[in-house]
Amino acid sequence: MRAIWKGAVAFGLVNVPVKVYSATEDHDIPLHQVHDEDGGRIRYQRRCEICGEVVDFKHIDKAYDDGEHTVVLTDEDLSSLPVERSREIEVVEFVPSDQIDPVMFDRAYYLEPDSTSTKAYVLLRRTLQETDRTAIVQFSLRQKSRLAALRVRGDVLMLQTLLWDDEVREASFPALEEKVRISAKEKQMSAALVDSFSTDFDPENFTDDYQVQLRTLIDAKIEKGDTIDTEETFGAVKDDDDGDNVLDLMEALRRSVEKNREKKAGAKKAAGTSKQKGA
Repeated sequence: MRAIWKGAVAFGLVNVPVKVYSATEDHDIPLHQVHDEDGGRIRYQRRCEICGEVVDFKHIDKAYDDGEHTVVLTDEDLSSLPVERSREIEVVEFVPSDQIDPVMFDRAYYLEPDSTSTKAYVLLRRTLQETDRTAIVQFSLRQKSRLAALRVRGDVLMLQTLLWDDEVREASFPALEEKVRISAKEKQMSAALVDSFSTDFDPENFTDDYQVQLRTLIDAKIEKGDTIDTEETFGAVKDDDDGDNVLDLMEALRRSVEKNREKKAGAKKAAGTSKQKGA
């Protein structure tokens, strides 16, 4: 991994020098656009509307236009802002970890110690762990002021940038204002359905099916061209539509519980058979 930023976490008079790394990466298969008639590549060009020339990115500045005035802002202008020059991740408060609404979480970054001694880094990490607190910090990255949660993941300090309060929309749906009667039996059956699905979360159990199927499609087209049979490649698509057979809520819950219990029983049986073969 390559560090994208260097600075220091500052709380009180304590400074913890760190390097910042992106904690996530995109695994999507890269696709580009082509002309459907001849397969020619479709490219987007930065073209000046005055002179008509294609402009290199290094010659592009930013500008603000309020309808009457246009203000051009160069890279030098933007980098001159005091907040942009700061290399400090300032801790502004420590809050209970459960007070941060997950809807506010944005990008994640790892922090690596950037000094010969890791004592201050380890001390901050252990303090957050033992107090079950998350540090709310402010810093500047890539020409933006950032609000972030500084927390612990394993042995690493992690920055999770937060959306600003006015970036989270309010949910206002008239349907939710209607009064709905839920019977005790429906709640009991719903709880049974939740229990039948209950387990410990393991992200390794999940795959991006779309990307897997997209790769299969690409490989099939490389081998067979446009003559591929999608049903042969992926199998027939199951039709789950029962037409006019509409189930009421209780019946849908009951069938769902039974179906999931049968599925779990089958999985346990298959696991037991594989263990016997392995023995």
